[in-house]
Amino acid sequence: MANVNWRTINIDALDPDSPANFDLSSLAPSVAPVSTADVQSLAGQIRQLLRGGDSAGALQGALENPPYGADAQGKDVHLATVIEILQSIRQADMSPILSQIYSSPGGTEALDVLMKYIYKGMAQTNAATSARNITPQATGFSQVHARGGGEGGSQAMSVLLSWHEKLVEIAGPGSIVRVMSDRRTV
Repeated sequence: MANVNWRTINIDALDPDSPANFDLSSLAPSVAPVSTADVQSLAGQIRQLLRGGDSAGALQGALENPPYGADAQGKDVHLATVIEILQSIRQADMSPILSQIYSSPGGTEALDVLMKYIYKGMAQTNAATSARNITPQATGFSQVHARGGGEGGSQAMSVLLSWHEKLVEIAGPGSIVRVMSDRRTV
């Protein structure tokens, strides 16, 4: 007993009501696993709607079935599909399409999913642009280039920012809070 350092005992581990003994997996909602082939099949159906001129239906179809249980490749396929849809819709059509989705059953959840895809698209566009504009130097420091040459990334970012603006106008800032607090990722 004399050799025990009482300051190193973790008393939270001994208390059954302690947060240290709480199962964190119960906080995350369960999601059904989705294969990449299923995501690619859904992406083909959505692109067919887009080619047919039904951009609102394509967007709604993509937002109603987010592949939460897919692997990283499947999620990237679905993200590319959603961004393709967003880039194909004219700016004048954004608000009417968002209003139509918002007024439909489950519209708030669909717009929250859209906000998730907008943020994920911004993160990927920003990471790709940053990685492309940094050059390692012999000194050990990196040289950051000017914005030239990254027009594709800035165009995609501009589209995503326009959608973000319209989405906050329609769904309100609560959508941002719901997306940031949701543990399911797209």
